[in-house]
Amino acid sequence: MSIRSFPILLAMSGCAFGVAAPEAWGDEVLVAVASNFAVVVEGLEPDFEASTGHDLRLVSGSTGKLYAQIVRGAPFEILLAADQLRPARLVSDGLAIGASLRTYALGRLVLWSTDPERVGSDGRETLRQANFRRLALANPDLAPYGVAAREVVASLELEEILANRLVMGENIGQTHALVATGNAELGLIAASQLAQSPVPGKGSRWLVPDHLHGPIRQDAVLLRRGSESMGARAFLDYLASREVKDVIRSFGYGVE
Repeated sequence: MSIRSFPILLAMSGCAFGVAAPEAWGDEVLVAVASNFAVVVEGLEPDFEASTGHDLRLVSGSTGKLYAQIVRGAPFEILLAADQLRPARLVSDGLAIGASLRTYALGRLVLWSTDPERVGSDGRETLRQANFRRLALANPDLAPYGVAAREVVASLELEEILANRLVMGENIGQTHALVATGNAELGLIAASQLAQSPVPGKGSRWLVPDHLHGPIRQDAVLLRRGSESMGARAFLDYLASREVKDVIRSFGYGVE
């Protein structure tokens, strides 16, 4: 898990999205963000801060661990989860505002290898051949992308064949690292991670058809601790703007 804090910007002259700059100091907003989406928020953060005067502090990690921290009293004001389950649970538990629930991104899975020749045009055959030592996926107990990856293996009826070849990262970021460092020849990772790569064409890949797993709907929710924060509400509104949705799409996600 990484923690970053950022100072409030002094020069607030408005942003490319046309939001008027405020005249007063804003709120500090503590945002818990799923690992797969952290780089997107970091990219949006300077514009949001400059255009609103509110200051973001980001904590990233697996959705499961972030949820556990919130339940134990962590002072987050917003959760950007990688699933719908945990935000809904927080609402049920009285720890989040039900009316604020919204899907901010739709995730996609990719079968990826750093070897340009390993993944063929039909990744199903690549998996069925099982001519590899390790297939990396995120831990299904902690990461929604791991749940989706496990569903892919089940949909292809490969649980027995791949049982001794699976290695798990705590979150989707660690899963990507397992493949990038050569500790696994293949991985079921987030499509957004390849869109963010400085060398997006590296290796070989197969975009997993949506019908092989349940939808990866990533929900945001305003937590009770942020219910009185103008900055927290402003950030959720900002994520829902048309211009920001275009940015999110450019990182490899779907949007509604």
